[in-house]
Formats: sequence, C-alpha cells, structure tokens
Amino acid sequence: MKPSESAPAAEPKESIAALPMAGSSKAEFESSRRVQWAQALVLVVLFTAPAVMSLRLAYVADPDVWWHMRTAEWMLDNRAVPHTDPFSTFGAGKPWAAYSWLYELLIFQLFQRLGLAGIVAYSTGMAVAIAMALHRLMRHLQADFTFAVLLTAVAGYSISRLYTPRPWLFSILFFALELDLLLQARKTGRSRGLLWLPVLFALWPNLHIQFIDGLVILAIPSAEAVLARRWNGVETRIRPGWMCGISAACVLATLVNPYGWGIYKIAYGQVSLPGVLNHLTELNAIPFRRLDDWCVLLLALAAASVLARARRIAFFEGVLLVFAVFVSFRSQRDLWVVVIVASAILAARLKGDEANRLRLTAFAAPFIALATALAVLLGFRVLHVDNARLRADLAREMPVRAVEVAKEKGWGGPLYNDYDWGGYLMWTLRQPMSIDGRAYVYGDERIDRFTATWNGHPGWDSDPDLAKAGLVILPVAAPLTQLLRLDPRFQLAYEDKLAAVFVARKSLSSAPAEASGAAGQAAAK
Repeated sequence: MKPSESAPAAEPKESIAALPMAGSSKAEFESSRRVQWAQALVLVVLFTAPAVMSLRLAYVADPDVWWHMRTAEWMLDNRAVPHTDPFSTFGAGKPWAAYSWLYELLIFQLFQRLGLAGIVAYSTGMAVAIAMALHRLMRHLQADFTFAVLLTAVAGYSISRLYTPRPWLFSILFFALELDLLLQARKTGRSRGLLWLPVLFALWPNLHIQFIDGLVILAIPSAEAVLARRWNGVETRIRPGWMCGISAACVLATLVNPYGWGIYKIAYGQVSLPGVLNHLTELNAIPFRRLDDWCVLLLALAAASVLARARRIAFFEGVLLVFAVFVSFRSQRDLWVVVIVASAILAARLKGDEANRLRLTAFAAPFIALATALAVLLGFRVLHVDNARLRADLAREMPVRAVEVAKEKGWGGPLYNDYDWGGYLMWTLRQPMSIDGRAYVYGDERIDRFTATWNGHPGWDSDPDLAKAGLVILPVAAPLTQLLRLDPRFQLAYEDKLAAVFVARKSLSSAPAEASGAAGQAAAK
C-alpha cells in the first residue's frame, strides 16, 4: 500500500502532559506543579517579548498607514470601496482598488477610538498573535518544550522589524496558521483541520494581497499527494482528491471580496513593476547589516542542512524552502516567509527530549492570555507609549508643523510632495497628491521621473508636475529643496528643522505681504 493510501496514523494527543495520578507522591505532585508554573511564565514572556519590541518601536510615522486610514475614511463617507483613485492628480479617474479594505477599516476605527495609541495597539496585538501562532506551529512539530520555545523566540526576533502598522502582519499570521494545518494533516492523515483553510482564504484577500503566497503553498501538498501515488520516494498521508478539493475551495473562497476575480489582476500588478524593487527600501534584498538579518540566513541554512541529511526525499519541505528562499531573499519585506518555513522544518526534524514536554493543562490557557494582556498594558505604561509622546514622535518624522502652517495660510495646490510624506499629506491636507506610497498606482516611469527630479538630476526643472505646482512640501535637506531656493518660480514660505514649504510666486502675487511675512517668520525660526 502506497504511503498516500495508508490508514491514518493515530494522532498524538496535544503535547500537554496529564497531572500526576492519585497514587503519585506529594513531592512528585508539587514538582509537577512547579514545572507547570515555570512553563506558563515562560510562555507569558515568550508572547510578551514581541509586544515589547513593537512598543519600543512605537512606529506611528509609517508612510503608508496614513493613506490606508484616508482610504477607510473615504469608504465610510461613500459607503463603497473605491474602483478609481480619488487621492492623486496622476491617478485621478484611473483604476485603483483598496485591496486591504478590511484592514483599513480596522486601523481607522482604532485610531478614532484611541488616537495614535490605537495604531501602536494594532502592531502590538498582531505581534502577540503572531507569536502565539508560531509557538502553536512549533509545539505541534517539536515535543521538546525548550526547543519549541527557542525556535519561536528566534523566529519572532528575526521578523521583529516588521512589527509596524501594516496589513502584512495579517499575512504573517495567516501563513503560520495555514502551514500549521497543512503540516498536521500531512503528519497524521486527518484532513478535517484543512476545512479551516477556505475560511482563512475568505478573509485573507480582504486584508492583504499576499494571500497569493498562501495559494502557492497549497499547490505543493496537492502536487505531493498526486506524486505519492506514482512514486514511492514521496510520502504524505493526505489523499490527493481531498487536497485538490480543498485547494479549489480556497481559490473560490478568495473571490469573497469586493473586486471578485479582479483581485488577481491587482496581485499581478503588484509584482509586474520590477523597477519599484530598486526604489523602495522595504522591497530591496536583505542588506545583512543587522543581527536579525543574520538570524534569517542562519535559519535558512540550518533548515537546508537538516533536509540534506534526510535519507528520503523531502518533497514538500524541499520545494517549500526553495520557494521561501526565493521570495524572502528577493525582498526583505517578505523575509517572514523563509523564517516561518525554516523554523517549521527545524522543529519537525530536530530531535529533542520528549520527556521535556509541555505539561500545562487546558485551564492554564486563560491564565496565560490574561497575564500576557496585563504585561502588554504594563508595557504601554512603563514605556510611556501614550498619545502625547506619540504626537511628539510623529512631529520628528512627518511635516506636522508645515501642514499646520499651510492650512492656516490657505496655500493651495496643485501639490508637489515628497514620496514618503505623500500618505501623511493625503490624510492631513486633503489635497490631491503628486505621489504617495501606492507605488503600483504610479508605475516605474513616474517613480523614476520623481526620483530624478527629487535628486536634482539634469532636466529636473522641466518636470511638468513641478512646473504646475502651486505648493511644494519637501524635506529641508532634500537636493530639490536646495535647488528650489534659487528657482525664481517659487518662494520659500516656511521652513523648520524638518520641512520646507515653497509656494509658487504666481500664487503669491495677490498677497505678497502675507507671503513675505511668513518667510520672514520662518527665517527667524
């Protein structure tokens, strides 16, 4: 009987040891209780650590979260999702989809209720959820409690740079849950857990576009199940018909979104702009300048090493690791793929001490959840993560005061702005942007043109968007800022340590005294 046709093996019970029997000595009972309390405290620390890393970062100056919130506000005002771009001069009337609309509504509601602290609460809560999902994945594959905790901790640290208020946190969480379900089904032959996958894929496309990565992963066990019927070197306990049926159901589930099949066109558009990879830091390859960079490499090499030593061909794990390495080493934003995959392979292949099992009872789960929540709340207080501090942090990275002055003076557009500030200006100025963080809206050609103008390359002064601008807001140290100081078409109207605001002289002709007064105040500052 081929491996794929073999009867399902008895699924091992959850790695939770039973309490000592009635006949056990009091000393053994007390020792077991101490072990359980120690393990519970270790898990609280394990789940709290990513939250602390997120709180220390407390990143509210993210360039994208602001246009996401502006999109949510537009959707609530119009009671619809956008199909054309309502926010930029370039994209006006052109097709555009808010593919992360559900995330956008969530982050906007958190901001409405908690202010800037709501943005941090999102990042912190998702970091805790990801840590829990990673540990669940590891303990299902590794009986040794210590090994499972260490692998979870290393994986969490390796992706700590990603604990920012972005929708990709949902992709990280869902990917870990998906991989957990697939690996358990392959290990035990019990496929009922896979019925959760269509539910997962009904949510995923409404939160983040990288549900595509999840679909790619589904294709691997489907191919493995088919090959296992014809090739003895491939082993799996999943029946091919069941796996292919689940995969088809997941594809259909992805259509439960406002854009239907169009979500795949959007996904293709995301990866069909190769030039964008060179312009955006988050899309560049891993630079290997930080310790967590090297942790990613170490995990990948260790996973490849244990697979190379295996006596049988590990089809699923091998193909999965190759895919993960390709995705993650191409773009550091996606390093979480190889981190999760490599950690799972190590958890499954390394032999630990099975006597050192997780000994908690089910009653410990509420205690761990409550203790983790209290520890996170304490972290907010101890690290002084409140709206007052966050507003000060925001003002150090975003042109807060420049926007206030522009609104007070009534300076109008068309606006020419910095790429990284586009989302924030979209949220605060409520004017059409010249460019913002939605790179796929603008395309390679326009981003190249903006970069050349911003850096003052030859021909910068012939940029048509700059020529027709009525208001320009740029970082004070930008090369273009220095050139505009000498450009007769513009007058410096405001400047501080962070931002410079220029107004077209044709716009100032009706109120020269006011403009010169503003410039004088700026110079005095």
